Amino acid sequence: MPIPILNSIASWFLKQRIHQIELFLKYPNEVQEELLMNLIRSSENTIFGKEFDFSSIKSYRAFAERVPVSSYEQLEPYIDRTRKGEPNVLWGTPVKWFAKSSGTTNAKSKFIPVTNEALENCHYKGSKDLLCLYLNNNENSELFLGKSLRLGGSSQIYENNNTFFGDLSAILIENMPIWAEFSSTPNNKISLMSDWEAKIPAIINQVKNENVTSFAGVPSWMLVLLNKILEDTNCKNLIDLWPNLEVYFHGGVSFEPYREQYHRLLPKSDFKYYEIYNASEGFFAIQDLNYSSDLLLMLDYGIFYEFIPMDSFGTPNEQTVRLSDVELFKNYAVLITTNGGLWRYLVGDTVRFTSLSPYRIRVTGRTKHHINVFGEELMVENTDKALAIACQETNIEVIDYTVAPIFMQGKEKGAHEWIIEFKTAPTDLILFKNLLDKTLQSLNSDYEAKRYNNMTLNPLEINIARENLFYDWLKDNDKLGGQHKIPRLSNQRDYLEQLLKMQ
Repeated sequence: MPIPILNSIASWFLKQRIHQIELFLKYPNEVQEELLMNLIRSSENTIFGKEFDFSSIKSYRAFAERVPVSSYEQLEPYIDRTRKGEPNVLWGTPVKWFAKSSGTTNAKSKFIPVTNEALENCHYKGSKDLLCLYLNNNENSELFLGKSLRLGGSSQIYENNNTFFGDLSAILIENMPIWAEFSSTPNNKISLMSDWEAKIPAIINQVKNENVTSFAGVPSWMLVLLNKILEDTNCKNLIDLWPNLEVYFHGGVSFEPYREQYHRLLPKSDFKYYEIYNASEGFFAIQDLNYSSDLLLMLDYGIFYEFIPMDSFGTPNEQTVRLSDVELFKNYAVLITTNGGLWRYLVGDTVRFTSLSPYRIRVTGRTKHHINVFGEELMVENTDKALAIACQETNIEVIDYTVAPIFMQGKEKGAHEWIIEFKTAPTDLILFKNLLDKTLQSLNSDYEAKRYNNMTLNPLEINIARENLFYDWLKDNDKLGGQHKIPRLSNQRDYLEQLLKMQ
């Protein structure tokens, strides 16, 4: 079939989904309530469903009172039973796949169930909707005239009692439809290579001669690949190499610290950036407008949402609200019940709503990745934004960073200690440090209050990381490539101390 015809057919097919999206835009709370009841009804006869008497649950209130909020550790005994081959534990249909994820919170692996329903009606549906929304906003797109350069994680799929586990990206590639592989580059064999340092040159050799029209991957790792492609091809920028490039689909980490670097690599005035919010646990939200920073919460993927206000999170007064009760511009921890068999599960992310009609969000950080040692309530959203502004105003570039507290000792006040790896280091570090500190204060009133007249917090401190420090730290911790991320903020000094020892 000629590629232009394929482009037209694919565009027509994806755009049909717009009508279904319009339904949950018009009736968001009704769609969510119906979805919850369907999840409960379909799981009445599971071990978990019987333990919490799902058959008698007829309302959200009864569900919230009956079923406890769960971390991974609390659901782990049920997941372990499923991994050992026991059927009907958390979900009624067979569970063959588990996404292995250590996240950025600890070294212990999590094994997130990925049911057939979650694959088809959540993960793949999200990928198709991303294209659908993009094409709906860009009528003249020629996306399918070329290929999408994708950058996934490790391919290592392991078997355990007739179940399988590995990176989510490997599971998705292993199960993806043929049409998706046809429109992607590199091929599956290269995409799933587990040795990151061998994978990069293999990707470059295959993709540099393709007609690449889009990218898809985590910004930090994609930037590494794209810079190496330019080195290999001696091109000035990526538009010289791939003149038909039109969009970068990104997620996993905040784009803010990398935005200016991408603009330099992609000097095309109408180039688009589309953000997604997905995880091993599910596909949650998609940027639905050109040139926006807000993500549309997708409400018909088999995921029922609840939220915990961060001002009560982890306290005896912790409260849980459903979607219909959220407020604008307030930080919430995300709680999900899913067609993957997760019940009132804490994802570990924090979001704030920027719109209630429709429900749009921005990801602000992690429940465990913030600094609140001195009451400053510093979120990753704050540090990413402040760093981006400071870099833009001083014309420098950053590769990675992490921040930890300097604890009070005796009469000495506390502070925040940064370690930053610069691509182009500041000529005046004191100027940069002061600018970063003042920008943080302008973005976070709690931090500003603690910094006022150095009352509680002294000025922040910056360590300049040696070249490749963060890369080497990830390599030593077996976290190179794809889905792994640097922990940005921590209430402890563990990550920072490890990095300082490697300086």
